[in-house]
Amino acid sequence: MHDTDGTHTRRFGLPTATALVMGNIIGGGIFLLPASVAPFGTVSLLAFGVLTVGAIALALVFGRLAERHPRTGGPYVYAREAFGDFAGFLSAWSFWTMTWVSNAALAVAGVGYLHVMTGKGSMAGDLAMALAMLWLPTLANLAGTRWVGAVQMISTVMKFVPLLFVAVVGLFFFDPDKLGSFTTSDGNWTGGLTASAAILLYSYVGVESAAMSAGEVRDPERNVGRASVLGTVGAALVYLLGTVSVFGTVEHDKLVESTAPFSDAVDVMFGGHWGGTLIALCAVISIVGALNGWTLMSAQAPYAAAKDGLFPAAFGKKKRGVPTFGVLAAAVLASLLTVVNYTSGVGGVFEILVLITTFSATVPYLLAAAAQVYFLLTGQRDKVRTGRFVRDMALALGAFAFSFWLVAGAGYAAVYQGVLFLFAGILVYVWLTARRSTEQAAAQDGAGAQSAAPERAGTAERAEQAEAVRP
Repeated sequence: MHDTDGTHTRRFGLPTATALVMGNIIGGGIFLLPASVAPFGTVSLLAFGVLTVGAIALALVFGRLAERHPRTGGPYVYAREAFGDFAGFLSAWSFWTMTWVSNAALAVAGVGYLHVMTGKGSMAGDLAMALAMLWLPTLANLAGTRWVGAVQMISTVMKFVPLLFVAVVGLFFFDPDKLGSFTTSDGNWTGGLTASAAILLYSYVGVESAAMSAGEVRDPERNVGRASVLGTVGAALVYLLGTVSVFGTVEHDKLVESTAPFSDAVDVMFGGHWGGTLIALCAVISIVGALNGWTLMSAQAPYAAAKDGLFPAAFGKKKRGVPTFGVLAAAVLASLLTVVNYTSGVGGVFEILVLITTFSATVPYLLAAAAQVYFLLTGQRDKVRTGRFVRDMALALGAFAFSFWLVAGAGYAAVYQGVLFLFAGILVYVWLTARRSTEQAAAQDGAGAQSAAPERAGTAERAEQAEAVRP
């Protein structure tokens, strides 16, 4: 079922779709990544490369699938077309839970950066700032997709200008002696590669953004794949250049303990302590931009599923091109999680839920890659471009392996919690399927009764005629 009709206007061109992908991939995490992976040594730079190759393979697979199914919903659509309603529901449910939990995490992270500019305040003040960071992008989304695209373009530009400045200028201050060792003290580079990749893997969640909003992208058969690849490559360059610059400007021992690595790098380059405030401002802009894009993403998969009867009907209604109920539902749930975080403290329920986001993101990725493999193996050439079997199969298998690696890298606790959370959605699926079956049965009974009524009337009329002519 297509979500568009003859009057629907696709508002996202290639630049906006690319900005959506880049903005969603690069959130606030970029400002902490160098310090997070520094303990593993410079092997973490190799992990960046491996993750980038896998993410590009996944982006290309999304582009191939969008050529056949240029609909809002992305991975959900592909899974449902290949494997049926249940697989489609699991994809939509998993992606939906990941988005609003991640939004809550981004808002809380944003408060930490605001502290650099405003100073640490009370719990009530922090909670108010976190909720404001959630609801301002929500209001922008409710204003319509035109505003979403505009905010995304502005926030992406404002985010990348200072990041690229630090990344490029930092190369002129690069000192190889500050890099530290290639691996940790035990010398196990493969272990360091896997461990650092486990931290970095969440950085590439968002590669599906253009496919998820394909119904809003102009010429999606061409632009979804292009935007996915361009956005992923652009994000990877920013990640890699920024991390290399910070690694080469900040002493390794100091970097391992740093809570603001980009600020420390600016201080080394230019002296003083003004860098912390500037980078904090960039981080807030980055997070607001990511929240703007992810708020839209949080409503797209449920919208597509609702149109197919696999999510509550309220999720399937649009206003000004935006699934308003889905946007509001995600904002409310993220707000509740944020309140839980500030009332239960660090290490509470919120932290446990955040651990499942990476696992939840990989479920739609695995199903989408598997759908491409299925289309190829079953010879459904209308669902993949002909003449590309070997290349498309290699990309699909590579994307599947990449997604599988993401699941493994998430850790036992995240997979355990994620599976439980995923299984909780089965009850929702059972309820929706049972209700739909009941409605269909009632409709069939009604249609049968209507068709039987004329037949009974005709039989009675013939009986009366026969009685009238009987001597």
